[in-house]
Amino acid sequence: MPPRHDVAHLGHVELYTPVLDDTVDFFVQFLGLTETGRESDSVFLRAWDDYERTTLKVTGRDTSGVGRTTFRAASPQALDRLVEAIDAGGAGVGWKDGDPGYGPTYLFRDPDGHELGVYYDSEWYRPPAQLTPALKNQAQALPSHGVPVRRLDHVNYLGVDVVANRDFFRDTLGALVTEQIVLDDGSVNGSWTTFTNKGYDAVYTRDHTATPGRLHHLAFAADGRPDILRAADLAIEQGVFIETGPHKHAIQQTFFLYVYEPGGNRIELCHAGARLVLAPDWQPVDWTEAERAKGQAWGLKTIESFHTHGTPPV
Repeated sequence: MPPRHDVAHLGHVELYTPVLDDTVDFFVQFLGLTETGRESDSVFLRAWDDYERTTLKVTGRDTSGVGRTTFRAASPQALDRLVEAIDAGGAGVGWKDGDPGYGPTYLFRDPDGHELGVYYDSEWYRPPAQLTPALKNQAQALPSHGVPVRRLDHVNYLGVDVVANRDFFRDTLGALVTEQIVLDDGSVNGSWTTFTNKGYDAVYTRDHTATPGRLHHLAFAADGRPDILRAADLAIEQGVFIETGPHKHAIQQTFFLYVYEPGGNRIELCHAGARLVLAPDWQPVDWTEAERAKGQAWGLKTIESFHTHGTPPV
């Protein structure tokens, strides 16, 4: 099924943390995000080349995890079609005011219970004088500290039923399924979907605890492999816990580094290189159990915590 392109791209994501100040400091000092505002118990942050006002919303809670994930519709008409499709499937929650810089947002839930939203009206970021870039075709001056990451890349949810969530993204939101993990019994253990020409924007992998609504990781894109390697050195200097990497995934061929932010959420720094999905008739690439048992692309075995750690903790 070809993608409908009613969803333009992944917008911004909300993370919950029990240590708000420490988590914000991680995103500013390690990843190089810029704070753009605060509202109640939430802090709004942006990656330097995001054209929108907010990339990440960090909210203080009693535990970690993922809050609302928003997607921008391709047009007002596309937003209407998405809302109609979501309502027809019974997943709709209703209209809410958007976060600062965003227009009305229609809330809904995936089959796993994750809170999602779709909007169209958006405030383009206008940098203050001290953050005005030398190159007029980028959104903000390149930060001189942190990695720094260019943009939000993807979100990987944990799901009780990967197929139900995959089909919801494909059939209701119009995503393209690009790669999957298919076990020997025929069940799908992971699914990668995209709304753009990237390999993936949203991922579902099976939750070993069968607990709905959890997060595996949130990923930010760096410019190149040297940035990922530098991030590993920077993590050592700043006392950031490295879970695994730097290394290369076999699935999607992403060069990666996984760390934990102070609140316990897993964060990926990634570089997908020039690999794009351009074919309109792309067919999902299925990976078998035996192929996954070989580990990552260059032979590194997948670390055990990659299968067991998710947020909020169970």
